[in-house]
Amino acid sequence: MAVFPRPDRHRVAVLVRDGLLPMELGIVHRLFGQARGEGGEPLYDVLTCALVPGQVWTDADFTINVEHGPAMLAEADTVIIPASISEYEPRGRALVPALAEALALIRPGARIASICTGAFVLAAAGLLDGLRATTHWRSACEFEQLFPSVRLDPDVLYTDDGNVLTSAGVASGIDLCLHMIRRDHGAAVANEVARGTVVSPHRDGGQAQFIRRPVPEPQFSSTAAARAWALQHLDQPLTLRELAARESMSTRTFTRRFRDEVGISAVQWLTQQRIERARQLLEETDLPVDRVAAEAGFGTAASLRQHLQTALGVSPKAYRRTFRAAAVPVS
Repeated sequence: MAVFPRPDRHRVAVLVRDGLLPMELGIVHRLFGQARGEGGEPLYDVLTCALVPGQVWTDADFTINVEHGPAMLAEADTVIIPASISEYEPRGRALVPALAEALALIRPGARIASICTGAFVLAAAGLLDGLRATTHWRSACEFEQLFPSVRLDPDVLYTDDGNVLTSAGVASGIDLCLHMIRRDHGAAVANEVARGTVVSPHRDGGQAQFIRRPVPEPQFSSTAAARAWALQHLDQPLTLRELAARESMSTRTFTRRFRDEVGISAVQWLTQQRIERARQLLEETDLPVDRVAAEAGFGTAASLRQHLQTALGVSPKAYRRTFRAAAVPVS
């Protein structure tokens, strides 16, 4: 029986199948493998398993040797299902028996996540019924037809329903893994992993921005400068008119182009950035909550509490207590 090296660490098992996209497997190992605690110790053990140990072929026309079988799933705290282009990818409502038997080994309470069309596996297993989920935008119509009981959102990079998470196309696996690390250990650890991997710790918007559209006219203006400026002035009351003026656009044009580029509205984006700023301050400083609220642009501690509760399900005090090593006075 497969045994994780350190049972005291969070155990991540990646279940691969023939037709694996190698990048998706690499994403999981690289990001979780880079996460370190205060003393530099690894926070996760990550191992790969297959339905049958041995050679697993990839869509890149080479094989990988997988040492572990599905028994490892029974020991995992997190199970991740990458995409596959093989016959194991269910194109119907039922899983092939070997895959169904493997998923049945996952212990109750374990976290399970999918990357790209790995969401088809979770849906076919009934794990997404009634939940919000996503998959690659090219597969969204097929997914909706096969699994009408799932609340598919094809515009986001990932979804989080507690112990069941899904992500969109291949690279959104990065966003999903960083999100799980952030949820487990806070923004500081996730940001350090992102820096070490040279990726953005939090990408703006959703996958709607990557769907093919007509090529914009040469005179098309970007909203990037306004976004960069806003990030330096989150503590100030920013308005759409002010942001639009920085790009010499009307508010209406700026609003439309912002959504085209980022995938969400400017107001939603500002809220996301302010939440991330508040998380950073709660983790890394001793500032009282009302000061954190002001620095992040929420104005009052009550507003910060409301936004943090909505986004993360916790109060500022509880967030700080969870993600700071030492107790810090909180007002």
